[in-house]
Order: sequence, then C-alpha cells, then structure tokens
Amino acid sequence: MSNTLTHTYLLRVEFGDCDPAQIVWFPNFFRWVDAASRHFFVQCGLPSWKETERERGILGTPLVDTQAKFLRPASYGDALAIDSSVTEWRRKSFVMTHRIRRGETLLVEITEVRVFARRKGDGSDPHAIEAVPVPADWRQLCAAAEAVCVR
Repeated sequence: MSNTLTHTYLLRVEFGDCDPAQIVWFPNFFRWVDAASRHFFVQCGLPSWKETERERGILGTPLVDTQAKFLRPASYGDALAIDSSVTEWRRKSFVMTHRIRRGETLLVEITEVRVFARRKGDGSDPHAIEAVPVPADWRQLCAAAEAVCVR
C-alpha cells in the first residue's frame, strides 16, 4: 500500500450497527467499505458519480468480487478506521484493499474487485451496465499523498 494513496475513513459504531450479541453485524462492514471506496475517489479528486455520468458516461465503480477475513469483532461505541487503497490497476478493473482497525488492532480485511461502469446499450434495460477501461487521468489522480476523511 505504500506506493499508492491510502485514504482513511473514520466512523463510530452505532447501537443499530450491532446484532443482539452487541457485536457489529457483518454486512455493515461491507456497507462501510463501500462508502470508504467512494470517499477514496473523492479524496483523489474525482467528482460525484452523477457528474461523471453526465460528463463521461461513467456511473460509478460496481463491485464484481469480494473477499473478507474477520479477525476480531467490533461493538457499539468503537471508533473504527478503514484504510483503503488501490493495490492493483487492471485494464477494466482494479483491486481495492480495505483494512478495518480499532486503534492499532486489525479487525477485518476486505479485498474487492471493482470496475468503472457505464450504462449499456440503447437504454431499454436501465439495469444493464458494462465495464469500461480505467480512465488514465483518474488513475493518475490516485497516485497522491495520504489523506483523512471523517464521517
């Protein structure tokens, strides 16, 4: 991760994020890393997805694969940090790695494969999308210094 921008997204676990055992319900980690992914690109200097769709036809970065390692639980009131970086750029996709920690304690590692996508075809199916080549100028924006964002 040292050769690419690492963005840290901060959050506090709320009561509603937890299950009856008072630990974070696992889908919330995926919701949080999805938000961290978007904040990563905002920090890189990309405009909103609504603007990129209007200007370039790119509507966002849908997830096409994911893997998670749950190492330790989190609970109500915990302050978490999600360190996100792009660890591999491919022609039409990229690999994003998220390390969720409480202080220095690593809780969860999530690896995602995402694509930049646009609407496909004549518009008759509003849900049809297709991957497009990673925009070279956007990739260059992501080769910058560290930053921090707070939720």
